[in-house]
Amino acid sequence: MSTLVESSQAEISRRVVEAILAQKLAPGERLGEQPLADMFGVSRTLVREALMQLQARGFVEVRTRKGWYVVEPSIEEARDAFAARRAVESGMLRDAAGPDDDGGRPLQTAVRRLRQHIRDEEAAVASDDVATRTFLLADFHVCLADCLGHRLLAGVLRDLTARTTLVASLYQSSHDARQSCVEHAGIVDALADGNRALAAERMLDHIGSVESALGSSTPPLDPHERLKASLAPLAARASAATSVAR
Repeated sequence: MSTLVESSQAEISRRVVEAILAQKLAPGERLGEQPLADMFGVSRTLVREALMQLQARGFVEVRTRKGWYVVEPSIEEARDAFAARRAVESGMLRDAAGPDDDGGRPLQTAVRRLRQHIRDEEAAVASDDVATRTFLLADFHVCLADCLGHRLLAGVLRDLTARTTLVASLYQSSHDARQSCVEHAGIVDALADGNRALAAERMLDHIGSVESALGSSTPPLDPHERLKASLAPLAARASAATSVAR
């Protein structure tokens, strides 16, 4: 029974974070306990425990006599999240195995997976599936950590990219999806060539361009409820996302 409870809590948490990564849940959006309980077929107690876990991770907050809401990061919190990503992702790339290490096989496998991920991104950008496109562009960074063998960092980066995704939707980012694809491909090309310093430099430039595209004002939030549609499973989830969830 405890395993089932843990599984249900993990599923609720995963779907909420996934919806944030896809920009299907907006900052300040209400997360009703009863609608969530009905949607997942669990008790409100279980939902509350999952939301408390998400609160500890910095994704939701409880407002007195109002309920649970997706957090609305301040610009200072946004800068902190981007700074953390720069430190983690550039360091991870600088420490990546080179093409001559261990026969180069782990790196070759990583590059193949990452290039497939970029092809999925490009297909999503070319389609009208904005949610999947947004999810995949954010998931590239989680996939990168997983491909390089950093399972712990993959979890950290999932949370950090979800936070910066909230920031992007809140502060009206103008960063173009196609530009992200091109920048991701440049990072992988440098990694494939064994140029870890260039890969790290390109990652820093990429994160910097995403951050610099943020606006300075908070847009008004859509007041109507979008919870059920927001938490519907994505049509196409990256294979890396399921592997990292282990």
